[in-house]
Amino acid sequence: MAYDASLDQELFAKAWENDAGRLIVGIYSYKGGPKKVQIRREPKEEAGRPSFAKLGRLTKEELQGILPLLQEALGQLG
Repeated sequence: MAYDASLDQELFAKAWENDAGRLIVGIYSYKGGPKKVQIRREPKEEAGRPSFAKLGRLTKEELQGILPLLQEALGQLG
C-alpha cells in the first residue's frame, strides 16, 4: 500500500531556526493511528529558501535548540 499524504494528520509542529536553516519537531498520525514524533531538517539554499535534507547528525547547538520542542512534543503525546 502506497503512502497517501492526505491521510497524514499534523497534530503539532514547532521549529527552531539558525543561520544554516531550521529543524522542525512535529507529531503526526497516519490514518488515525498512533501519534509519532518526526524531526525534519530544512537547510537554507543560497537564495535563502528552505530545502529538504536528511536529519543526519545534530550539533550541540541544534540539540540544545530542539530539546525544549521535544519536551513539549512529549507532553502532547499524553
